[in-house]
Amino acid sequence: MTGTVKIIISIVAYIVLAPFIGGLMSGVDRKITARMQGRKGPSILQSFYDVIKLLKKETVVVNHVQIFYLLTFLVFVIFTGCLFFGGFDLLLVFFALTTANLFLILAATSSHSPYASMGASREMMQMLAYEPMVLLTAVGFYLATGTFKVREIVTSDGTLPIIMLPGIFVGFVFILTIKLRKHPFDLATSHHAHQEMVKGITTEFSGEMFAIVEISHWYENVFLMGVIALFFINANWWTIIIALAAISITYFVLILVDNTNARLKWQKMFKNSWITTIIIGALNVFILEVFFKGV
Repeated sequence: MTGTVKIIISIVAYIVLAPFIGGLMSGVDRKITARMQGRKGPSILQSFYDVIKLLKKETVVVNHVQIFYLLTFLVFVIFTGCLFFGGFDLLLVFFALTTANLFLILAATSSHSPYASMGASREMMQMLAYEPMVLLTAVGFYLATGTFKVREIVTSDGTLPIIMLPGIFVGFVFILTIKLRKHPFDLATSHHAHQEMVKGITTEFSGEMFAIVEISHWYENVFLMGVIALFFINANWWTIIIALAAISITYFVLILVDNTNARLKWQKMFKNSWITTIIIGALNVFILEVFFKGV
């Protein structure tokens, strides 16, 4: 099988399977959360039922440009995953993800709703908080493996990236609390229904538009778990098992953090994210740079 065929198969598999995997992840999240709170919880398939229900509801459109921005958001999220699972450049992958988030912000602000605008402002603040760590993650992989290419990282027979990037890994998991919209940094939209902004950035999305946002997050979550797997995968087949275990443990820890922490203000989110980036991420990169210069 040629490299081009493998890339096409990987991309098609992501486009087709990611929403199902992402929906199941959301269902597992809700089930574990309910158990932690002493409740039985909904079915693991409840997220699919919710989206199907949303698709059947009436869609109230504030303006047509809002639909365009949301669809562009979905397209760029899918494009991000396709680049990643197709094995392309990590810097390009993260740039595409940032572009996707910008269109979500534009969709929210185009409604001129005070709650949506406040959510969009906080979303931008979140991007400023986590983007440095995202950039350091790409740089860390380059220093550890000598390449930005995802397919070259996963086919390398050298040391597992996690061994050389423990600080980068911890920093990336830290910002996943922001990316997955978990406490204590659930600021731009209310993952739990007790926030002063109602639904924040998604306040003015209804029916099919809100379904688009949910499906986009399913795609995005699968991609983010793929980045976690990248720390634990190389050319050896058994590293896939290690990567799946790492994803499961990481996802559980994030759910645990979500249910054991109160939501913080954006100032603390920004401060903690940058401190983590500088102390843990930058220190790891500095050590790698010194090590490679000495080799």
